[in-house]
Amino acid sequence: MPPTDRIRDHAGQGAPTVAAQRTRRRLRADRARQLADLLRRQVLTGGCPDGTLPHESALAAEFRVSRNTVRQALDLLRAEGLVERLPGVGTVVVAEKYPHGLDRLMGLAETLHEHGHVTNEVRTVGLIPGPALVTERLRVPPGADVVCIERLRRLNGLPLSLDLTYIPLDIGTALLGADLENTDVFRLLEAVTGRALGHAEITLEAVSADAHSAAVLQAPRGAAVLMLERLTHLCDGRPVDLEFIRFRGDRIAMSGRLHRSL
Repeated sequence: MPPTDRIRDHAGQGAPTVAAQRTRRRLRADRARQLADLLRRQVLTGGCPDGTLPHESALAAEFRVSRNTVRQALDLLRAEGLVERLPGVGTVVVAEKYPHGLDRLMGLAETLHEHGHVTNEVRTVGLIPGPALVTERLRVPPGADVVCIERLRRLNGLPLSLDLTYIPLDIGTALLGADLENTDVFRLLEAVTGRALGHAEITLEAVSADAHSAAVLQAPRGAAVLMLERLTHLCDGRPVDLEFIRFRGDRIAMSGRLHRSL
């Protein structure tokens, strides 16, 4: 047993003090979180080919932790909706997070084509007076109209993201009659402009789902969602697409390759 699991009171009577008990609980919670991180990776990368995690005792032996720590780690994964405990079966994988790369500029359907069919429910499409933040970033005159598109993106029928997109009027007008339900906006932009997309500036953060987003994404109100803000430019540098994308955090995993440069 690790030294931290043998904390006793200063009187040496063998009964742990309140402070020692709190320390033990904190250390166990730390180890459970650390184990959950390892198991989450195993679950999401196909490390459970039969869809079932090893028995608690096997996990305890492999990672050199107590079974209580294993149970606590599995509870964390259950709370995330990744695994479930089935009597007589064990701990099984019940959900999948889909990989979304951050090192390539691709539309959602292009990114997830290996995982199923992406469909778009167009909730809003039309012209609006551009808010100052939007017109500034798209480099159009203040107050100019822009095309606004809101879509619910589904993968294999499951809600995955809620996308709000702003496009300059001279380009976006051609998208008003386009097949927005079955085509990525990126492909439409390249078709309309006759130019390739060049680069994008992105910001990724976790935000709480508001009532509207939660209802549309069928997620609990207040649940954390991944907010991706992306400003996409054509190959000549012109900004043409400002997006605010809310992803269900329990169904998407962001990944990329970074190179160190000093």
